[in-house]
Amino acid sequence: MPLVLSLPCTTSLCTVHTVGGFAIVAGWLVMWVSGGIAFLVHREPGRWFWQLLAVLQVLLGLQLVAGIALLAAGHRPDTWRHYVYGVIGPVIVLVIAHVLGRDMADEEDTWKVFAAASFIVFGLTGMALATGLQIV
Repeated sequence: MPLVLSLPCTTSLCTVHTVGGFAIVAGWLVMWVSGGIAFLVHREPGRWFWQLLAVLQVLLGLQLVAGIALLAAGHRPDTWRHYVYGVIGPVIVLVIAHVLGRDMADEEDTWKVFAAASFIVFGLTGMALATGLQIV
């Protein structure tokens, strides 16, 4: 993992935060791709889709806690975009998805809302990771 080794912060918490970031981005990619495939083959993704959504939402919360701990320790990202892409944006998108999904006339289509939301959250968290790694 050469990117992790080149982090400006070398504490174990920074490493955990970075590895967690990679896992979160990969998870949202899996959600998006599997939702797209399910849409193309006209099948619901299955129970694991909802379990992955729950795990990713918990991981986002844990990333927030780790980020707050890093802030308290004096480690700050170079740009405010890291906060917007990593926490604020994904939370807004997920709240909207939950509201839209709850109010759908056909409950079987709820997964489509979260598949679309996962595309947006994948992009946002990917940009959070890129700004945290100082790639962009």
